[in-house]
Amino acid sequence: MRPTHIIVGAGQAGAWAAVSMRQAGFTGRILLIGEERWRPYERPPLSKAALTEDPEPALAYFHKEARYAEQNIELMLGVEVAAIEPMAHRIRLMDGRVLEYDKLGLTVGGKARRLPVHGGDAALYLRTIEDARVIRARLAEAKRVACIGAGVIGLEIASSARQRGCGVTVLEALPRAMGRAVSPEGAAFMESLHRNAGVELHFNLIVDQLESIAGGGAVVVCRDKRRFEADLVIAGVGMQRNLALAEAAGLALEGGIVVDEFGRTSAPDIFAAGDVTAFHHPLFGRRLRLESWRHAQNHGTAIGRTMCGEMIPYDDVPWFWTDQHGVNLQVAGLPADAAHTVVRRNVPSGGFVAVHLAGDGSVIGVTAADNPREIRAGQAMIKARQKVEPALLEDGSVPLQRLMVR
Repeated sequence: MRPTHIIVGAGQAGAWAAVSMRQAGFTGRILLIGEERWRPYERPPLSKAALTEDPEPALAYFHKEARYAEQNIELMLGVEVAAIEPMAHRIRLMDGRVLEYDKLGLTVGGKARRLPVHGGDAALYLRTIEDARVIRARLAEAKRVACIGAGVIGLEIASSARQRGCGVTVLEALPRAMGRAVSPEGAAFMESLHRNAGVELHFNLIVDQLESIAGGGAVVVCRDKRRFEADLVIAGVGMQRNLALAEAAGLALEGGIVVDEFGRTSAPDIFAAGDVTAFHHPLFGRRLRLESWRHAQNHGTAIGRTMCGEMIPYDDVPWFWTDQHGVNLQVAGLPADAAHTVVRRNVPSGGFVAVHLAGDGSVIGVTAADNPREIRAGQAMIKARQKVEPALLEDGSVPLQRLMVR
């Protein structure tokens, strides 16, 4: 009988895990199960083009429907898994069906974290194409938008709202923008970018409640009693990982599903990839929890091949990008972990480039605006654990590529 590999979670990681199994030569049965009714699609456009472009752009699917058919990948969409039974090697679906597996991959991602405050339902949240369409329609009517959260998603929505002509106020609990993703220098650059575009930024504010206004809109009430009235409130306060299935199945958790560098969980023949994981990274020697499209894609690809017997450790340098107010910011490595940051001067493009160093002087991160070449060189330096004297990094007219040790 042919072996059966099941992937639960039909997002970026799941789609690429399924396809990579065929690329690895697996000839058994592949099932890709997802709760949404759409086949796997790109999520980055949801906070950008899906909110701003006219007419609304079509969904950007990872693969044409024919590719799944050609590769004999069975799509089970609009289907929810009720339970995993690791000892029996089977899963139970909400509709009562039972599916047996030889190998199981969990790529279940997460959902938008809700505001834990009174009236939190008055805010809109963004995670799916349906969410984006609701926000898009509301932006067409709104004059004043309040964005709660100055992380990547919150700021991308703020940028899109400004592009639609709305007045925008951003409220953030932390003392700076993108505080968990960039260094203080990177945060200062992004804050300046938003203020120059007309966005009001407020930091160190704790939201206490949302008061709905008759006829539409809401007032955001903060702990310090400040009040911000808006026609539309959108909350981007992080992602809540979908851990219920894994927890009920007894898998090890540490803020995510714990996996090693090969994507193996604590249960035999169960693997996990993408946003839902806390994975061991060989380069940094510790577990990381990352949320980015490239991590989801490459980690999914890696576990798909591992499920077919290829034991290749996943050691990609973390990387993400964001487009805000016409500027493309890219971040490689772990700049928030830096002991020292050098902001490069005299960068030919006139843009922002910062190199982040660990305590031992090795490059641990690079942040660059509209400068992909510096990012590519920086990724190579991070992977090589290259040490560089800070003084050599200051002159931005000397490309990082020339400072690389070959």
